[in-house]
Amino acid sequence: MEVIMPKMGESVNEGTIIKWHKKVGDYVKRDEIIFEISTDKVDTEIPSPEEGVLKEILVNEGDTVEVGTVVAKISDDVESKGSSEKKDDGDDGQQKSEIKEEKSEDNKIESDSKKSEDEKKETLSEKSSSNKSSGKTVNIEMPKMGESVMEGTIIKWHKKVGDKVKKDETIFEISTDKVDTEIPSPEEGTIVEILVGEQETVEVGTIVAKIGVGADIKIEKKETLVETEKSDEEKSSMHDQVGKDIDIRPKEQGTGSGFYSPLVLNIAQKENVSFDELKDIEGSGLEGRLTKNDILAYIEKRKSKPDEKKKTVTSEKKESERPSSPEFTPSVSQTSYSSKDVERIAMDNIRRKIMEHMIHSRDTSVHVSALIEVDMTKIHNFIQLKKDEIHKTENVKLTYMAFIADACVRTLKKYPLVNSTIDGNTILQKKFINLGIAVAIEPTGLIVPNIKGAGDRNITGLAKAINDLAYRSRNKKLTPDDITNGTFTITNYGVFGTIFGTPIINQPEVAILGVGAVQKKPVVIEVDGSDTFAIRHIMSLTLSHDHRLVDGMLGGLFLKYMKETLENFEPEGFN
Repeated sequence: MEVIMPKMGESVNEGTIIKWHKKVGDYVKRDEIIFEISTDKVDTEIPSPEEGVLKEILVNEGDTVEVGTVVAKISDDVESKGSSEKKDDGDDGQQKSEIKEEKSEDNKIESDSKKSEDEKKETLSEKSSSNKSSGKTVNIEMPKMGESVMEGTIIKWHKKVGDKVKKDETIFEISTDKVDTEIPSPEEGTIVEILVGEQETVEVGTIVAKIGVGADIKIEKKETLVETEKSDEEKSSMHDQVGKDIDIRPKEQGTGSGFYSPLVLNIAQKENVSFDELKDIEGSGLEGRLTKNDILAYIEKRKSKPDEKKKTVTSEKKESERPSSPEFTPSVSQTSYSSKDVERIAMDNIRRKIMEHMIHSRDTSVHVSALIEVDMTKIHNFIQLKKDEIHKTENVKLTYMAFIADACVRTLKKYPLVNSTIDGNTILQKKFINLGIAVAIEPTGLIVPNIKGAGDRNITGLAKAINDLAYRSRNKKLTPDDITNGTFTITNYGVFGTIFGTPIINQPEVAILGVGAVQKKPVVIEVDGSDTFAIRHIMSLTLSHDHRLVDGMLGGLFLKYMKETLENFEPEGFN
């Protein structure tokens, strides 16, 4: 079993080993700390991925290596646990034998016979090891689903341990703040281990399952290792509880689970949660491990209570002087509801991520919104005239959005500063246009896939891309590339009849265009030098922009050029 330098963050490419807790020949348990690493993001302890004997250390303390480098090797020969003790015994025996000047012939024959038996056992062991290694195990990691995505939540397993899977067959579904998608198997084989349970959130790169490929794949369940440490009476009691939510891990007072992921440790460090507190938090993850949601729930609960330390100091002085009183629990809200009056609905992962993303955007960008009305009559008439013909020849549904996207691309080329991001005190002005189109997902979700290379597409090409992204978004067919590296976003709340809105910027972009519903309105137009009323198809466009970079003048010029481009559309220019 190879132990690799883990990835501790999106931009972390290397790590330094600062301490080895074990030496070559030492026996280690699964999840027991074997070394510590330091990166520019975090210092943390790394647990053993398997039970066995530390066979080889390839990277010394103080050495810095790239993520993915093999730093040590662990033998799965658990029986060699006591090898060091046996070695010591052998040395003592050798010293004693040197005192004797002669050995009897019988002892010599017995020794030769024993040696022969040991050689046979060694040969059989090698053959057994060879048979075991005839197959290989493939690690399945939490995939990276976007530029800023650091973690993902497994929302459903389609396979269980022991199931056969084909290459590219869906094995589980994940949810991130960018996308919900199905993850296919990279190989054909058998699910030998599932390490992350449903609704558990882990960092990108975390191994979530293992697939056995080839013959003689050995499937081991974690519970088997746990049961060997329990008495027959305890095991009988456990089996009587089948189907119940119980914790079968052997625990010692004040020791907790003994394993915490880097994500949990990061949160604990930021929120000043001590190791003693971590040990007392009940984990909901696989094998009772502490998950991100567990520690966040603990932190929220801790914030809602008064300072227990201060309370304890005060109470110790006055405990004998006052009668006992019921514990006070602060109320979250001054309004109380009957359980009959309220339905409690837990937020799903994508809704929580949207909430976090919107708060982050609000607290990052200085939002300013500008509004302009556009006469879409020419485009409306063209769509009504040509939509059936274009659907027949191009197999695409022609809507207002294709024309709006085309006008947006033209405007971004005119004012490229709007097609930028802010990196500290540096402006990153993109030379390409990846146009994000917000897609509503039932029941309450939202996702923003990107039209890559939108600046090189015509109206028909944009229409095809919009239809394709919408279909794949609603059927969980998006790829990581679809939702990364966007430069500007359009959100079409007008499809629901909304006239105008003030959208929140999609970070790290600096502006977002909101599209309102197209409505028939009486407007004043000039005909032959005279003003007159006419019924026109009017649409509102809202530009929310980051005032740190896009000021009012640039925002106004952007909308003005968009209006002129749409209103001056000529059918002859359609392609």
